Amino acid sequence: MKMEKVLDKLGIEPVNQGASTGTTYLKTKGKTIKCYSPVDGKLIASVKAVDEQAYDKVVGQAQKAFQEWRTWPAPKRGDVVRQVGDALRKYKEPLGRLVSYEMGKSLQEGYGEVQEMIDICDLAVGMSRQLYGLTMHSERPSHRMYEQWHPLGVVGVISAFNFPVAVWSWNSMIAWICGNTCVWKPSEKTPLSSIACINIISTVFKANNVPEGVCGMVIGGRETGEWMSEDTRIPLVSATGSTRMGKAVASAVAARLGRSLLELGGNNAIIISEHADMNIALRAAIFGGVGTAGQRCTTTRRLIISEKIYDTFIEKLKAVYGQLVIGDPLDENSHVGPLIDRDAVTAYLEAIDKINDAGGIEIVAGGVLKGKKYDSGCYVRPCVYEVQNAWSIVQHETFAPILYVMKYGTLDEAIAMQNNVPQGLSSSLMTLNMREAEQFLSAAGSDCGIANINIGTSGAEIGGAFGGEKETGGGRESGSDSWKAYMRRQTNTINWSDQLPLAQGIKFHI
Repeated sequence: MKMEKVLDKLGIEPVNQGASTGTTYLKTKGKTIKCYSPVDGKLIASVKAVDEQAYDKVVGQAQKAFQEWRTWPAPKRGDVVRQVGDALRKYKEPLGRLVSYEMGKSLQEGYGEVQEMIDICDLAVGMSRQLYGLTMHSERPSHRMYEQWHPLGVVGVISAFNFPVAVWSWNSMIAWICGNTCVWKPSEKTPLSSIACINIISTVFKANNVPEGVCGMVIGGRETGEWMSEDTRIPLVSATGSTRMGKAVASAVAARLGRSLLELGGNNAIIISEHADMNIALRAAIFGGVGTAGQRCTTTRRLIISEKIYDTFIEKLKAVYGQLVIGDPLDENSHVGPLIDRDAVTAYLEAIDKINDAGGIEIVAGGVLKGKKYDSGCYVRPCVYEVQNAWSIVQHETFAPILYVMKYGTLDEAIAMQNNVPQGLSSSLMTLNMREAEQFLSAAGSDCGIANINIGTSGAEIGGAFGGEKETGGGRESGSDSWKAYMRRQTNTINWSDQLPLAQGIKFHI
């Protein structure tokens, strides 16, 4: 399908409005954001960013919609989300293609991102009938106690460019079945995919008479995120992005005693034991290191390799890196697509300079690719360097396909190296040794929110809660009981006696 047809099918116009209450786009006076594809450098379309007046209207409408939406039975809200999933199935091909072209990830990853949205819809539908509370026995006779959960109100969702649509769906689908309304601030680097989602969902909402404002959107830059973080009308802000951005959001939200749910940077490692299945370890390391051109929060940044197999593994790694095809991500023969923009290329080159200055040993050379098919200036070579874990550049997350390798002697040493970074998102151990596996998963093992055995650091499923510790932010999205983050807990006590006994045996006579 040609991109012109894709844009037409998804309702993307040459110039789009960046503020929506779900089924209605609002005129704004914000700046014009020109959306260029990192694939070929061509202008896809433009978006008028939200201004403060339009932002205020979108949030105000979300507040108003909440008054009605929270009264819908949760299974009824779930049925709307089920229909959203069906609509996404219908548009999976064009939406996945747009995600790939706008962001630069491979076409298969673009399709996979839409499939992840569909999967979270299915999960949320089930959750809509399982928003459980607890009952407990009261110490007072003829009293009943229980806990129940109520929606918070307006949930603000700030998403990042690397997953233009999936991470928003993790939050919104679950927030909706809980009875919340949402206002979405997508990345200004990938706004067209978000507009496409709003267009798809609006047809479902109209068909079900969903209150206007349940699904709001505001497109803009840092200033828009600051409005959202400081807005007392938004009790919960869920933000995905860099640690720097997350700290700013957390500070602003905490200052007004709001809640924040943070999914921030990763510095993920795979430990490769002498007992590893070499082929599985190699495949995991390659996809983890170069998938999405190293622009995932779960990208494998570090390989911590047993000194007993280090040389052998490095030779195999070099051989596979030499076979990587770098090019148009819509071409299914390509393994690696472009970085998001030229600023990302600059950051990649600066990181390589720092590695060299620190004394890194080049295993696989990097560099910017030149030539007609790389005219966008966003294509780089995935590279590999032998480094020391303690170096400043290694402690820092660079959103690019730079893989660090290092040796270890004992598993205790490897786990300490893996944990000795500020971030704590995803981790893996490649081993066929049961004792090593159990040690890695124990309280004395990985300190990350995600710890895997014999799979890589990327590719989390929606059935398990996703998130990490330390500078990764501590938030959890997607599976398990993540719905609790979008609700408030209320304890209820019912006295069905003709007396008023007090707790703790307190006597109060009048």
